[in-house]
Amino acid sequence: MNLKTTLNKLKTKWFNFLERMSYRQKVSLVMLCGVIVGLAGLFFYLLRMHTYIIGDDPAACINCHIMSPYYATWSHSAHARNTTCNDCHVPNNNIASHYAFKGMDGMKHVAYFVTHSESQAIEAEDASAEVIMDNCIRCHKQLNQEFVKTGRIDYMEAKRGEGKACWDCHRDVAHMRKNSLSSTPGAEFVEPMPPSPVPDWLQKVLGRK
Repeated sequence: MNLKTTLNKLKTKWFNFLERMSYRQKVSLVMLCGVIVGLAGLFFYLLRMHTYIIGDDPAACINCHIMSPYYATWSHSAHARNTTCNDCHVPNNNIASHYAFKGMDGMKHVAYFVTHSESQAIEAEDASAEVIMDNCIRCHKQLNQEFVKTGRIDYMEAKRGEGKACWDCHRDVAHMRKNSLSSTPGAEFVEPMPPSPVPDWLQKVLGRK
């Protein structure tokens, strides 16, 4: 059974289902779908999902409290003048891999934050570290491929001991050394947090005002 046949069968079943419904039931179904879509849209809006998916503003990263130290250290580093979080932490070789990685990594971060399972001191996983090093090489291509030739290896080769990762030497780039909420307790006040998108009436309902 091919995909076209399967879709046609599902389409037929759906129309048969609708034909058996009364007018009132159809109206109720439309209203229910509208409520579900509306609540889902509100949920994604309150999560500032639009800033994660299509935005490129580093301030979006500090929607999670745990990211405040990293935003603060980046904002006072040399990289803050010319780079954003996505320039280093997301693949930039093509638009498909860029948004695929950004979406998967972003949802993983949301899951960690919502379940309070994030570490006090965050370290890049292998997949992220590989992306970061690829971006180091991409931005500093002339320096590390023509002058010193360190950019001729990738992260996985460095992990196998066949060379060094960029940060094995440049340990303070771009977030200084180990930092966490406990080591930078005032980080969330160094840079202003982005304003909350939650409407005033909803904040009153939630008891925040």
